[in-house]
Amino acid sequence: MGSGGTGEAGSGLGAAVRRRRRTLDLTLAAVAERSGLSVPFLSQIENERARPSMRSLQRVADALETTAVDLLAAADARTRPVDVVRADEPAGLEPASGVRPLVRGFHDLHALEFTGTHEADREFVHPGGELMYVADGAVEVEAEGKTLRLGPGDTVYLAGGVRHRWRTVGQGARVVLVAVGDR
Repeated sequence: MGSGGTGEAGSGLGAAVRRRRRTLDLTLAAVAERSGLSVPFLSQIENERARPSMRSLQRVADALETTAVDLLAAADARTRPVDVVRADEPAGLEPASGVRPLVRGFHDLHALEFTGTHEADREFVHPGGELMYVADGAVEVEAEGKTLRLGPGDTVYLAGGVRHRWRTVGQGARVVLVAVGDR
């Protein structure tokens, strides 16, 4: 396995969460109140004793006025001109979350692979464009007042600023999202 960055002092997803919380001068209790998560769970995340689901990480990110993608990027912010992310590398998230970063660190783009079920319980809007590719299964994307159904091999491009949400339809979906970086 390649380096995921969690073995070094001050690196890893927990350290990224802690750095962001301290930058905002927030206590764990304040983040717990904002996110609806417990102080012990947040402490376990920061101390690398628990891996959050993507949903929990998004709640933490909202509480910290950032995005889950930026927290994942900050977990291993080393810039590599060439970087291979192996399929079996730990992502810093709960293994059952079905989300895997495909690019580490801060770059001009972000890429995530989603497998399994994803609910349309959250609206997204990004300053840069986003491309969604459906490798397997089916998804529905709500954007610009329309619901688009995508199947295997289909893609949709969403320009920056377009509010959208998406969900899987049925079982066995695998979706790749690539977005222009927010930096």
